[in-house]
Amino acid sequence: MFEKKLKPVAPDHMKIQDRFWKEYMELIRNHVIPYQWEALNDRIENAEPSYCIQNFRVAAGLEKGTFQGMVFQDSDVYKWLEAVAYSLMWHPDEELEKTADETIELIGKAQQPDGYLDTYYIINGLEKRFTNLMDHHELYCLGHMTEAAVAYYKATGKRRFLDIAIGYADCVYDHLGMEDGKIPGYPGHEVAEMALCALHDITKDEKHLKLAKYFIDQRGQQPLFFDQECEKNGNKCFWDDTYMQKQYYQAGKPVRDQDKAEGHAVRAVYLYSGMAEVAARTEDQELFAACEKLWENIVNRQMYVTGAIGATEHGEAFTFDYDLPNDTVYGETCAAIGLIFFARRMFEITKDGKYADVMERALYNGVISGMSLDGKSFFYVNPLEVVPEACEKDYHKRHVKPVRQKWFGCACCPPNIARLLSSLAGYAFEENEHELYVNLYTGGVLNTRKNGRENQITFETDYPWNGQVKITIENQENTEFTLALRIPGWCSSCSLKINGEEVEAVPEKGYVLLNKVWKNEDNILLEMDMPVRLVEANPKVREDIGKAVVMRGPLVYCLEEADNGPQLQQIYLKEEPKFCTEFQPELLKGVVTIKAEGKRVSSHGWEGEGLYRTYTGKQFEDAELKFIPYYAWTNRTPGEMAVWVRV
Repeated sequence: MFEKKLKPVAPDHMKIQDRFWKEYMELIRNHVIPYQWEALNDRIENAEPSYCIQNFRVAAGLEKGTFQGMVFQDSDVYKWLEAVAYSLMWHPDEELEKTADETIELIGKAQQPDGYLDTYYIINGLEKRFTNLMDHHELYCLGHMTEAAVAYYKATGKRRFLDIAIGYADCVYDHLGMEDGKIPGYPGHEVAEMALCALHDITKDEKHLKLAKYFIDQRGQQPLFFDQECEKNGNKCFWDDTYMQKQYYQAGKPVRDQDKAEGHAVRAVYLYSGMAEVAARTEDQELFAACEKLWENIVNRQMYVTGAIGATEHGEAFTFDYDLPNDTVYGETCAAIGLIFFARRMFEITKDGKYADVMERALYNGVISGMSLDGKSFFYVNPLEVVPEACEKDYHKRHVKPVRQKWFGCACCPPNIARLLSSLAGYAFEENEHELYVNLYTGGVLNTRKNGRENQITFETDYPWNGQVKITIENQENTEFTLALRIPGWCSSCSLKINGEEVEAVPEKGYVLLNKVWKNEDNILLEMDMPVRLVEANPKVREDIGKAVVMRGPLVYCLEEADNGPQLQQIYLKEEPKFCTEFQPELLKGVVTIKAEGKRVSSHGWEGEGLYRTYTGKQFEDAELKFIPYYAWTNRTPGEMAVWVRV
């Protein structure tokens, strides 16, 4: 009942060719992957050094030195290799593959005889390994290594990296667990759980699934392992002096007893993704029910309109229900990516479009906002309201940047974006032997085998700029299968034709299920109305009372100072504004902009230096407002930005 019913389409089975996502994927391949390779090798001028490759060279004995950077620095190259693997699937590149192979050999040279592989402890002393699982990220690095190794094996068929990952996974299995002589520990930063499930899919070795399940089951059990670890090894838990305590790690109570998203946001959604993976593989109804409760809490009480999660800089964490500040938000790019991971796994189990709706919201807004349009600078934090001077001078907004940064000392987000977008086909399309689900609308050519017969399906669309999707099926033999077309939650009206004949579009759990014998040159036309709409927040969200967000299709829009001048807090939308849309091909690589009738608080009588005066009623001046897609903000002149606008 809880098994996965769908699996992602492999990136080499879908050639994405539309204007929107094709450009992003080529940007990743041509600019981001090479740029990040330079960053990993500390060759980006005026950017924070990574030390990542240098650490591996020191650990491998190829040069003298000390460990530098974050304790989890190894993971940056693993995420880079995962992005490379997906890129190679849809665009073979001998030179890039050669660089990747050489990097994998370097990683292998650092591996210890028993399979252990973490440069922090290899350089600083192996006698200390597995003594601070709470904070030192050995198992986090294992997780990212394993995900990259599985992807690289699928892309190239080469086992070298896979065997390195298996070696480390087996080493961890030999040292951690409830058996006599083992450490009863689990990851401080989750990700290994879902990675081990992916490894099990390849190896079929039950100990890999067993280890993933153990990490899930043991987490938060009394007595708390992290408490015992601190006492035994003299570690100090910073979060014990905060309201979060061990729930910062989602480890304060057993995972099946958790019904609210708490603690570090990225860790949380990585854990929940692993929980969904284990629930699906073990038919664990109680664990899946916990996943559902946690999902509902996130999307109905703790998620931003952009799909961002993590309301506070303190712990990069969730706070409490309906606490969604716009100007001090954390909204880490990795957290939005992790929410997509969670969404996809829940969708694969349920085939419910509500999960794909959130996947789309986060992808188009909370994720791609984290990278500049040229792929050379990045956001760690994704605010919904910015005043540049406040970012510089207000201590509580110091984490918010008005412009994207070249690189970070803690550079988890840039390679995470790269690996997600390189594997986009697997999020857009999922399938089994008899069904193809279209989750995200992107143009291109997909090859799929259904009921033993080959079919080529062409998708033509200018999504997200309009809602028309044309689909053509080509095959040598008539083939019966179900084509499931998602009708997004934002879409209130659509029409559907098959071979020119109108078909009733009645969604089931968000999808129109078209089951028929498909013949060569059958065609489908889906047209989704895409009006501009105003979205309001639950009145329990204090920060958004009296405000609305402008949206069109899946895109959140914002005001920028470059178009509307400074002091954006003075701007109001009219109660029932008239919107005008225009595609501007030369602006921000081509976007639909929205103009609206608005008004601005009058400055009449405030010409002097006075700060307060007797209230005499509201006075406004008419103003024409221009909105751009949120993901594209601050790609021109830095300045103020606001998503929520007064009405």
